[in-house]
Amino acid sequence: MIDADLPTAPSTSPLACGFAACLASVTEVPVADLPLPAGDLPQALGAWRSWLAARGSGLVSIADPTSFQWAGWWIAVVQTGDTEVATLAFGTPPGIVLSPQDPALLGRATTELPITAAYAVASLDPVLRAATATATLDLHGTVEGLAVAPAAEATMRLLEVASARAGRGLEGDRYATGAGTFSPRAGHRPGYDLTLMAAEVLDELATAGHAIDFAATRRNVLTRGIDVNALVGATFRIGDVLCAGRRLCEPCVHLDRLSGPGLLRPLIHKGGLRVDVLTDGEIRLGAPIRPA
Repeated sequence: MIDADLPTAPSTSPLACGFAACLASVTEVPVADLPLPAGDLPQALGAWRSWLAARGSGLVSIADPTSFQWAGWWIAVVQTGDTEVATLAFGTPPGIVLSPQDPALLGRATTELPITAAYAVASLDPVLRAATATATLDLHGTVEGLAVAPAAEATMRLLEVASARAGRGLEGDRYATGAGTFSPRAGHRPGYDLTLMAAEVLDELATAGHAIDFAATRRNVLTRGIDVNALVGATFRIGDVLCAGRRLCEPCVHLDRLSGPGLLRPLIHKGGLRVDVLTDGEIRLGAPIRPA
């Protein structure tokens, strides 16, 4: 995602210009390369659908944006007073991460906003291609922090050692007992046992003026020296505990609400890793993280 300035187009409505900035940001294409016809948003939508189709994508209308849940980008048109503005939403539950016409909307939950229309950019080719095998031989790190919370939204408690249980997570943590905010309500699902966060990401946030401590991320294991994103699809060990990396743990507006505003956007694609615990064991501070 990139920031795109509002284009200057006197014959194009402000809403269409705002939408162009959001579309340019999510596709990472310079806003000047987008078609921007004269008129209001409907005219521009037709031009953008043709432009996207030539690149293998489409612009899909979202029928019920207020209840829409998808851990990806989507563009929401929000009513603010007598005008409509274009915003970019992300996360599950989603929040506003870009609002070029009205910055006051940044960080707001989409469920709280009067959304009049919404659209998602989607691939026209739904074929799932084989994932490239991850080379994990050089991926090594250490455990720098451990934390659990006994219930959803409860304060995270820092530990020196934690007991991991296969198919559950860390003893004393809300996800090990199925009491987390996002715990599956109908049986076990992959990726809900344990969450990792890279200490290097927190260092970057502090340098950028968004300093937060590990507990505020609401992740279980703080790592140092390893690219946690590269562990998606990999089997590895934390100490003697065998784990499987399932998918990125993307941020959401829930995290923004519990730990303070401003976390949603800087943690996009840097929010950590969702992990399955495959064997019982202990995880201690300083434990090595290494390929299985």
